[in-house]
Amino acid sequence: MIKQELLDILACPRCKGEVKLNKEKNGLICETCKLTYEIRDDIPIMLIDEAKPLFNEKSS
Repeated sequence: MIKQELLDILACPRCKGEVKLNKEKNGLICETCKLTYEIRDDIPIMLIDEAKPLFNEKSS
């Protein structure tokens, strides 16, 4: 699990904005850029080329 202290200092490498942990706790989301940065083995992969587009979750 990624520590809160690390989350507090991480920023999106593209826009330098805030990132937050997703619901599954396996990625960091930048709402501004609409990107998800994967977390592998408790290490956030903060590379723009590795980021995935953020898809809106289904509405129930």
